[in-house]
Amino acid sequence: MSEAPADTKEDLAEGTLLSHLVELRNRLFKIVGSVFVVFIMFVPFSRKVFDFVATPLTRFVPSGELQSIGAVTPLTATISLSFYLSLFLAMPVILYQAWAFVAPGLYRKEKHFALPLLASSILLFYAGLAFAYYVVFPLIFGFVSTFTPDIVEWKPDMAEYVSFVMMVALVFGLAFETPIATMLTVSTGLTTPEKLGKARPYVFLGAFVVGMLLTPPDVISQTVLAVPVYLLYELGIIMSKLFRPRPVK
Repeated sequence: MSEAPADTKEDLAEGTLLSHLVELRNRLFKIVGSVFVVFIMFVPFSRKVFDFVATPLTRFVPSGELQSIGAVTPLTATISLSFYLSLFLAMPVILYQAWAFVAPGLYRKEKHFALPLLASSILLFYAGLAFAYYVVFPLIFGFVSTFTPDIVEWKPDMAEYVSFVMMVALVFGLAFETPIATMLTVSTGLTTPEKLGKARPYVFLGAFVVGMLLTPPDVISQTVLAVPVYLLYELGIIMSKLFRPRPVK
């Protein structure tokens, strides 16, 4: 009896539509449960968490304090901030559950590629959040404070601050995923590192356009977003050259 060839076709896990829906429901329950657990842990410390998140702004406010315009704004602002941070901290669980849902439909070589990609995407997302908190916010609020007239008492509203910083933090967290997106486009065969290299001028211009649309209307925040995005694009080209699959002889 002859031996089976070494490159036999790999069988993928199959299931019915009902089994996929049940699996999706279980994954969604785990995602919601993880976010809820982190949120419950945040609620008792919501005031201290808000003070920490507001530090990049309060260090430039003359009085060192924010204000609350609405009657229930102290409650809604702190709770919403705790919920947003719960989503950010539960992101590893969310991404893992999403990967575990699609993993049965991947080949073995694709699974080996997806695990490092998942870990690096989580690290880059948190790197974007840290970059926004420690670099972007001090630059933005320091720049804004220089334009405050002496006869004006600059005392921002806490609810507007929460919505602003969470939006900017999410933008930078997603912007730092540029190397992952670049590697995926190359690994799927949609483009090549050489074509991506030729598109550098358009990407550089597009980074500033995206920064203009997604950040406050000032040159500093637009530049602070556009420059890292372009540098991460270059990093993605380098990584795609190093890890792209070699053609089979």
